[in-house]
Amino acid sequence: MGIFTRSEAPGSAQAWLARLRCALARDLFVLHFQPIVAVADGRVVHHEALLRLADAPDGSLTAPASFLPHAEDSGLICEIDLMVLEKALATVAACALPNADGAPRVAVNLSALSVTEHSLLAHLEQALARHELAPSQLVLEITETAAIGDMQAARDFCAGALELGCAVALDDFGSGYGSFHYLKHLPFSHLKIDGEFIRRLALSRTDQLVVEALAQVARGMGRQTIAECVGDRRTLELLRRFGVDYAQGYVLGRPRPILALAA
Repeated sequence: MGIFTRSEAPGSAQAWLARLRCALARDLFVLHFQPIVAVADGRVVHHEALLRLADAPDGSLTAPASFLPHAEDSGLICEIDLMVLEKALATVAACALPNADGAPRVAVNLSALSVTEHSLLAHLEQALARHELAPSQLVLEITETAAIGDMQAARDFCAGALELGCAVALDDFGSGYGSFHYLKHLPFSHLKIDGEFIRRLALSRTDQLVVEALAQVARGMGRQTIAECVGDRRTLELLRRFGVDYAQGYVLGRPRPILALAA
């Protein structure tokens, strides 16, 4: 007989919950960082912190798509978000993230559940003060889906974060049916165009029209745009032509652990 019961078999919700709790207790989550660059001149403006789970016996890393749904279902995602925020700010405080503009800056993703937590803004302010960082050194990324559950809470959080001095990026924009509804009702500083419109940009006239229109709308609102999943130089040139401000993708830099990034 195996060590797991039927309900606790590897891959089950119970097994994932135990695994995630163990990872939190033993500090087995690690961050990789991917550069985000200015399309106009290629300078690095900040890095996005990307979570990995490092609990495999062979040393391999588990991607977030495998465990974040279980973290969200169990409610552990709020604790994980705070852990990621703490690790990311500690990395910035150590000046370990190269930045062409001087002060290092990091982007952190927040879950829908965390965005509705009324204590999150106070925690952000305390964490920034504890690490002696300016709010402008932090970019908070929330997805459209994070706003669906409680639009008022999402609006209040975004407004509070901007008032604090952080940047707020509306992530994966275009992935939901109500995209322009969120564009109208959520305060934000950056619009992050979903990779669905970027991966085949060089081959799809439809994607080109959408991306160019989004860049124009954001510019008209006084917001900046970030294109994710940029995989080739032709795509980068099109983004430059369309007036997209920043880009992120393998052609510009893969996610790497902080030691490799510093080197």
